[in-house]
Formats: sequence, structure tokens, C-alpha cells
Amino acid sequence: MRRASQYHNYYCDTVENQKEYPQPSSQKPECGFPIAKIGVIFSLVTGAAVALCIDVLNTHDIKLARKLYSFLKPNDVLVGDRAFCAYADMFTIKKFNCDAVFRKHQSRTTTMRKGKVVGDCDKLVTWYKPKTCPKGLDKDEFNALPPYITVREIYYYIVISGFRTQQVSLITTLLDEATYPTLAIVGLYGQRWDVELDLRHLKTTLGMDILRCKTPSMIRKEIYVFLLAYNLLRSLMWSAGTIYSTPPNRLSLQGTRHHLINFIPKLLAASDQKRLQIYRNET
Repeated sequence: MRRASQYHNYYCDTVENQKEYPQPSSQKPECGFPIAKIGVIFSLVTGAAVALCIDVLNTHDIKLARKLYSFLKPNDVLVGDRAFCAYADMFTIKKFNCDAVFRKHQSRTTTMRKGKVVGDCDKLVTWYKPKTCPKGLDKDEFNALPPYITVREIYYYIVISGFRTQQVSLITTLLDEATYPTLAIVGLYGQRWDVELDLRHLKTTLGMDILRCKTPSMIRKEIYVFLLAYNLLRSLMWSAGTIYSTPPNRLSLQGTRHHLINFIPKLLAASDQKRLQIYRNET
């Protein structure tokens, strides 16, 4: 299962970077830094980053998401917030033989009076093709959309103290309530919040909030190196969790990073055979 999110990056201030990734028009001249937006798909199972795209700051989240759909594999389930919940996207994701669980977009009114009820606050509803072509789609893409699609809507309340959100309406293409129970989908969407921790690790733990290369091509390489380091740490966490029967996502990425850094001198000084033994004993 995958989850999508977005994140802002601040770059070294050079003419090339300013041209490629301009600041907001409201920014005062000679203030601030070039800023871009990245879209990332994370694995819910491992926490690893599995896909990335980079664009300018004012790019809508859904445009970033559409660049990432090609990285989905058959039977993946994409979990995202309401920015991704659009008619065309639900159809496109199904075309990739994948499914989606998104929070319902605020522009769609919530009512439990329509649709086929399949459970408590759980129903199948029909969505009809928009009458006009939405922004972000060309005419051919719009014409290829079917006249209607069937989706599943789940509505529930959050009564946990401290949570800002109190009412949630989910839209999913997982229509079989026997195979995909209501509570299982609610629990799955709840895991989407873990993406905020993943992004914080990239931004704070690994220091990707400010990049230092001076050209756009090197900036992109710098981002990929950060993601490579992040995924290597996730790989180490997965290996350690598997060996010691601990859920990898319950391990600390910061703790794993510190632990690995402490052993790097010992690993570099050891022979190949001894290095493997140290690695196995200390992970």
C-alpha cells in the first residue's frame, strides 16, 4: 500500500535556481530563496520513498500526483488526502489496476441519504462525469472518461482528544465490503498520518529542508541522494525488524541513523568477513 504527499524545498539562491524554481510573486525582491514542491509516494509497509517528482511551488498537489501514478504497481492501494479526490483520478487509478482511499473533497456535499447502504455509515454511490473539463485535463483525456463510476463512501467521527479533525468522509474504489470491511478502511486511512513523520525525517532528521547545490540539475541530484540515504536507513530498519520480530515502522529512524554512524569507523576498519559479522550482530 502506498501513500502520497507533498513537501517544499528551499534552494541555494543563484540565478539558475531562481529561474527554474521561482519564488511566490508576493515575495519582496532580493529576499527569500528559490522554492520548489516535491511529490512523494511512501510505502505504508516499509516507510520507504518509492516515487518522486519535482515541480515549481505553485503546482497543485493533484498535478504532482498525476505524475506519480505511473509508478504504481498492479494491486497497489493509494492513500491520500482530499486534494487527490477527483473523478478523473479515481478512474485513472483503476485503469492502472490499483485502488484508492482518499478523503472526500470539501466541494462535494456529504449526505448519507443517497446510494446503496452496505454498512453503518458505509454506502455505494454513483459519481457522474463533470459537465465541463476540469483544469489539468486536456480535451482528449476528458472525452475518454466514462459517463459515471461507482465509488464507496464511508463517513465517521473522530472523538479522540486533541485531534483537530472531528468528521471524516472517505471515498474508495474498494467496493467489496466483505473483503474490505469498514473498520479496516478507516484504519488504513488513519495510517496516512504517518507520512507527516516521514516528511519530517527528510526535512529535519536528514536536513533536506535547505539544499546547497547551485544549479537545478545538481539540486535534483541532491534530492535523490537524500532519498537514497533515507531508503538505506529504512532498509536497515526493515532488516533489523525482520530479524528480531519487531515492526520496522516502530523503530526510530533517528536512532537507527545514530547507531549506524557510531559503527561506521568499526565497519571501515574491518575485513569483508568481519564487517558482515559486525553488521549482523549490531543491526
